[in-house]
Amino acid sequence: ASLVTGSKIVKKHLEAIMKACVNCEGHDDDCFDPALNTALKREIKAAKKDAVPENYIYRVIQFARQGYTSMSFKTYDTDWDSDAYLTVSGQNSNNSVSLKDNFLRAVEADGDWQLTARKDGKVLKTLKARDLWEKIGYAAWASADPGLHFNTTMNDWHTCASAGAIRASNPCSEYMFLDDTACNLASINLLPYRKEDGTIDIAAYEHTVRLWTVVLEISVMMAQFPSKEIAKLSYDYRTLGLGYANIGGLLMTSGIPYDSNEGRAICAALTAIMTGVAYSTSAEMAAELGAFPDYDRNAQNMLRVMRNHRRAAYGDKDGYEKLAVNPVPLVASDLKQPALAEHARAAWDRAIELGEEHGYRNAQATVIAPTGTIGLVMDCDTTGIEPDFALVKFKKLAGGGYFKIINRAVPEALRTLGYSESQIAEIEAYAVGHGNLNQAPGINPSSLKTKGFTDEKIAALNAALKSAFDIKFVFNQWTLGADWVKDTFGFTDEQLGDVSFEMLPALGFSKKDIDVANIHVCGAMTLEGAPFLKAEHLPVFDCASPCGKIGKRSLSIQSHILMMAAAQPFISGAISKTINMPNEATVEDAKNAYMLSWKLALKANALYRDGSKLSQPLNASLLADGEEDEDEAVEQLIAAPAAQRAVQVTEKIVERVVERLYRDREKLPNRRKGYTQKAVVGGHKVYLRTGEFDDGRLGEIFIDMHKEGAAFRAMMNNFAIAISLGLQYGVPLDEYVEAFTFTKFEPAGMVQGNDAIKNATSILDYVFRELAVSYLGRHDLAHVDQSDFDKTALGRGITEGKATPFSKGLYRGASPVKLVSAAGSDPKGFGGSAPTTAPARAAPTAFAGSNVLALKPASDEALAYKRDYEERARELAEEMVEQEAEAAGGAEALFTDAAANEAAEAKKLAATRRQQSLLQGYTGNECSECHNFTMVRNGTCEKCDTCGSTSGCS
Repeated sequence: ASLVTGSKIVKKHLEAIMKACVNCEGHDDDCFDPALNTALKREIKAAKKDAVPENYIYRVIQFARQGYTSMSFKTYDTDWDSDAYLTVSGQNSNNSVSLKDNFLRAVEADGDWQLTARKDGKVLKTLKARDLWEKIGYAAWASADPGLHFNTTMNDWHTCASAGAIRASNPCSEYMFLDDTACNLASINLLPYRKEDGTIDIAAYEHTVRLWTVVLEISVMMAQFPSKEIAKLSYDYRTLGLGYANIGGLLMTSGIPYDSNEGRAICAALTAIMTGVAYSTSAEMAAELGAFPDYDRNAQNMLRVMRNHRRAAYGDKDGYEKLAVNPVPLVASDLKQPALAEHARAAWDRAIELGEEHGYRNAQATVIAPTGTIGLVMDCDTTGIEPDFALVKFKKLAGGGYFKIINRAVPEALRTLGYSESQIAEIEAYAVGHGNLNQAPGINPSSLKTKGFTDEKIAALNAALKSAFDIKFVFNQWTLGADWVKDTFGFTDEQLGDVSFEMLPALGFSKKDIDVANIHVCGAMTLEGAPFLKAEHLPVFDCASPCGKIGKRSLSIQSHILMMAAAQPFISGAISKTINMPNEATVEDAKNAYMLSWKLALKANALYRDGSKLSQPLNASLLADGEEDEDEAVEQLIAAPAAQRAVQVTEKIVERVVERLYRDREKLPNRRKGYTQKAVVGGHKVYLRTGEFDDGRLGEIFIDMHKEGAAFRAMMNNFAIAISLGLQYGVPLDEYVEAFTFTKFEPAGMVQGNDAIKNATSILDYVFRELAVSYLGRHDLAHVDQSDFDKTALGRGITEGKATPFSKGLYRGASPVKLVSAAGSDPKGFGGSAPTTAPARAAPTAFAGSNVLALKPASDEALAYKRDYEERARELAEEMVEQEAEAAGGAEALFTDAAANEAAEAKKLAATRRQQSLLQGYTGNECSECHNFTMVRNGTCEKCDTCGSTSGCS
């Protein structure tokens, strides 16, 4: 039903948007700008109101811009055999199409192409080659799939053609060989081989290649394979997967643009040396251990391929043996270190000389893999053959949170280019930000004092700005204090409570003032416009995508392909890489990129146009937030029946508990709740037990150590008593957390048995991390954020919604919803009845105009009641209807203003996180392992820059 209804609604709106573009009578460019084309703006707003994906809206506008006057959007029906049941597939796979040269030549000649049966070769259908090519180009432009295998080129470089043709590859397309074979991967970090004078330590590099070739050969004997067939063929051909990473970091550090002849020549020479030395080492092993079992049958083919590798190393443009497309040779004249070319040629001379005498131990030796996970372990700035994705990185702290740091290749590159240390410091500060308002243009202590700010408030702002992503995020009531803001500037509660309210414009600062101050304080995250930086040096710092909010420069589509073409003639297998394309790239650009890849003798390639995945947000919204009717959803909520509102609003209630400090000791109840957490810290068992006040606050702790000496155990027990007394006398838990986290002493190390904390610098560090996560919601101190993991938990049915004692610590800071009536009534939430009076130490804050107070539930994990709690929700709804009649609307504000504020705040938070992720250089997608929004393109997949996990590539 969703597919049927949604497809028809989406088609209606997309056709209306196309019509608004096509029928426009204005200037060509104006017709595609919603700010100038009022009909287009109206249709976009109508489409967004019906939740049409913004990427599709943008896609239709781009189609119209490219000259299309109509588009095809498939709709569905409810028939059991309809296509609707076949639409969701292939979401977690890399899809490739294998093309032979005769098809690509038919495309060039606008010829026919025959589709044949798989078994008997019978012609089933004849169509125009360009029609099929158009579909391939559109699919790659629209969804980043399919990638292409250039099958003829793959098999022209096949070392074992007598054993059969290469038909496919692994999903990332770097390993191309016979079916039912496998290879182990290893990659070398290139940057450590750069010497202080900027040259490459060739001898050390060759020695490393030699060692790793032997290691990978040993791994063939030691490997375990998933099937008998794979084990047998892998043993017979003994293919290896040696490669490298960080070529982008090496070039930037050396002050060489990625898109330059010298950069490509260095890449070609290093690749030629690696594969040449690997094959010569393989031939040496063959002299001692024998060639791979099927070598004799494939000797002539393999030696032919070796000679073609050598011709490319010598820079030959022709004379290749049995190649349909000649490769891009090494251009020695582009190298400032001539020894690189000399060693490349010598390596291939030796590889062929030894191979002719002894054969080769391995049928293949090298590939260029994505190196997502191992690149993180090796501390590489860039992965595989990729350029850098951003100049400013966001590093995750051990205790949680992030800090901005300039890519370490940047200052080294600036030194190589001749900049002084003071100039480098200024350039770095421009990119990363100064972290305070001192000397900032537009907004600084002087201008703020004229508005009424005090030194104390300016200091508070500077403290918050050290880790801020945007200065607008710290100019708020929470940083400055709500009472002070209202008294000083006259802002109302309504203004401060409005999620769209921005304090800086309200204080009279212009957009220009805010923007220039923002760059000074939080950084431009690009070097474009940096002080002292010469324009001719900007290409050195070009990345795969534009950097920061103001960055315009990025590597061209051709630069990626040319770098791959420089390395491909010297690789046994292929290269896993994705060609990054800007969002405004056209279908024609996609087709041209694939055609260029074929003509430059690449074996495979894949494209990724920014924003082409519907799950990825666009870099910029089509309409500004202020142009949309954000209140429509709230108005619909207000107009909804009370029973419906009760179900919706109960899931959105949030608490704010104000702690008051008392000098008198607050006694714990004799029978109290809490939890016990068992863990192993650095090999030592630790039992942490907690006791809680009636309202769920932490009141005491006990720490038991297993098999420790009496003195140490006694000290830990008495330490726990001291902490417990402090808690009962009103010392905030936050103070203990700040004091004891990151303390260092033994036992320390890996933590086992705790789902959130995986490493600790001491027992106390572990204990107070655990307490902070469980009682304060400080998931920034956890290594694995558990706060959002339970959304799909099934629970135990309706009984779980009944009144049940709970431990706030056990639920890691979340509790079932509790509604407390200040008037003494007793409404019931999902957590059962709440006390009619607030606890002595808690001062809950009421919503304005309401006689109902809301206490904290509710992180999302406590609200996964969608399926199991429908019956309980209906009961709650009926109760709320009765209470509304009695209270004569007294609680109306709770179910309108509160829900409206929460809905709008959630929407703004989601947009903020999306914007931050994109501006940091990430794709905007969430990591499936650690749930951080730090995914970057990596080969044909994505890699998490925080935990190193990938969406499929190694």
